[in-house]
Amino acid sequence: MPPICFSPRRHQPIRRLRCAPVVLLSAMFCHGQAPKTPAITPSRPVANFTDIAETAGLTIENAFGGVTTKKYIIETTGTGVAIFDYDNDGWPDIFIVNGTKLEGFPSGKSPSNHLYRNNHDGTFSDVTEKAGLSATGWGQGVCAGDYDNDGWEDLYVTYYGKNRLYHNQQGVFAEVAEKAEVAGSGKAWGTGCAFVDYDRDGRLDLMVANYVDFDLTTTPAPGERATCIWKGVPVMCGPRGLPGAKNILYHNRGDGRFEDVTTKAHIDRTDGHYAFSVSTLDFDEDGWPDIYVACDSTPSILYRNNHDGTFTDVAVTAGAAFNEDGREQAGMGSTIADFNGDGHLDIFKTNFSDDTSTLYRNNGDGTFIDATSAAGLGLYTQYLGWGTMFLDFDNDGWPDLILVNGHVYPEVDSQHLGSSYKEPRILYHNNGDGTFSDVSSAAGSGITAAASSRGLAVGDLWNDGRMSAVVSNMNAPPSLLANQVRNSNHWIAIRALGTKSNRDGIGARIRVKTGKRIQVDEVRSGSSYDSNSDMRVHFGLGASAKIDGVEVRWPSGIVERFVNLPVDRIHTVKEGSGEAVPAESKKPD
Repeated sequence: MPPICFSPRRHQPIRRLRCAPVVLLSAMFCHGQAPKTPAITPSRPVANFTDIAETAGLTIENAFGGVTTKKYIIETTGTGVAIFDYDNDGWPDIFIVNGTKLEGFPSGKSPSNHLYRNNHDGTFSDVTEKAGLSATGWGQGVCAGDYDNDGWEDLYVTYYGKNRLYHNQQGVFAEVAEKAEVAGSGKAWGTGCAFVDYDRDGRLDLMVANYVDFDLTTTPAPGERATCIWKGVPVMCGPRGLPGAKNILYHNRGDGRFEDVTTKAHIDRTDGHYAFSVSTLDFDEDGWPDIYVACDSTPSILYRNNHDGTFTDVAVTAGAAFNEDGREQAGMGSTIADFNGDGHLDIFKTNFSDDTSTLYRNNGDGTFIDATSAAGLGLYTQYLGWGTMFLDFDNDGWPDLILVNGHVYPEVDSQHLGSSYKEPRILYHNNGDGTFSDVSSAAGSGITAAASSRGLAVGDLWNDGRMSAVVSNMNAPPSLLANQVRNSNHWIAIRALGTKSNRDGIGARIRVKTGKRIQVDEVRSGSSYDSNSDMRVHFGLGASAKIDGVEVRWPSGIVERFVNLPVDRIHTVKEGSGEAVPAESKKPD
């Protein structure tokens, strides 16, 4: 009989998870059998991530609720981060969401969100005030996207309270949420978000996840109810026992304003969920963007795009709502990639402690299977996972995984409850055979260091093909994890520039062919835990010093090929400038 553990939120005995270790393309593209790559062992480290945040100038301390105790759940969720190029200089910048505390701060001392400009020399400068982004409150998540197609990346920041939309006016931001009609009622608790052109009209729409309808005046105190006790210890209450909030979908009108189409689009037909992260992907490969939402203590949501402005939650029938035991989990962060090289995009989700993370392998027929144990990702149950991203940190052509962790109950330390409030990060190396190896212990002090982390974004901050990670930490400065290991592997990155499609090319599906291998990914906003990573799509190429071509299926439906692209560079591909792929080789809508 499997061992018994405690459900992270329901406080009932559950059976613990077992912890054992082709898309239609043009004639040019086909999938070959991937060679098996030997597992990485501590004696053969492929990464050395060190935290260079302080020397790089990222020194602001995150403020988020109490340090030694958390009276209410609002003090536990933390904040996201964004990597995006706010000033169009070709170098990714960093935006970090900040929070507050129940008791507040003296006048003029309240913590603010922060924008750091990339100085191109390994350091960053705090340009928050100059850029017009000073703001206080219970900040939560962030996503980036050029919603008005003017060539400048805008920001949407979620809050417990009203959300904020920052319109980028050539490097200076104006807060326009009320004017744009996306501030919300102020009663919901916004968490994850993503810009996505769900109706493919060339304008970015906005998906916003909401956690609970939270009211400090009516929320019970720790230990007051059964849902306020964890492993016999009184703790803050929720989310069980608190009213869930409905997710919101905003349609871009094209005049600077949005329309709330939540009901019209059937987004509200899935309710009662405690929603966190938002990840977009075309999971059924029909050319229309779908939306995956990781939910706390309730089944995950997979909104399938019906091509008519409506969505249907198919998570249960598609196999992406529960784990392999048919049990709902306490989901936090999510990330998307084709981890096994079969041409289909898979989903990875982090969960609460006393559980494992979950890997949903895409079967290519509109369904998923829980492949967590088979892939070797069921190793840890003591950690509480938050931000997570696929990234090819060694550029061998296979997407690896990074996870950041941290508990919500400071009491786990004093009461010895089997976890720690501050927890190390996890780094998994993709073995290229459908499995991963845990290389955390040999991957550097930036991975092994303990923190209570939340948001995570990854990107090529140095424009040299080395992926770095930015992490927000509870009541502490952020971390900037830079990989000090260089190798001879090649890489290529693609920045999509839409013309008929949205200017960011969000939703574009990119395929890179190298010999017999095809790598697939999409341009996306949002993902991880309430964060936004570098939207330039990065592909490691291993020893291949050339690629056979790049194929892009734009959100507009146009499919074109780009050839003669040198490796070890970041390329901007503009819609309409490539070689059109014949209609007969396209997948029909």
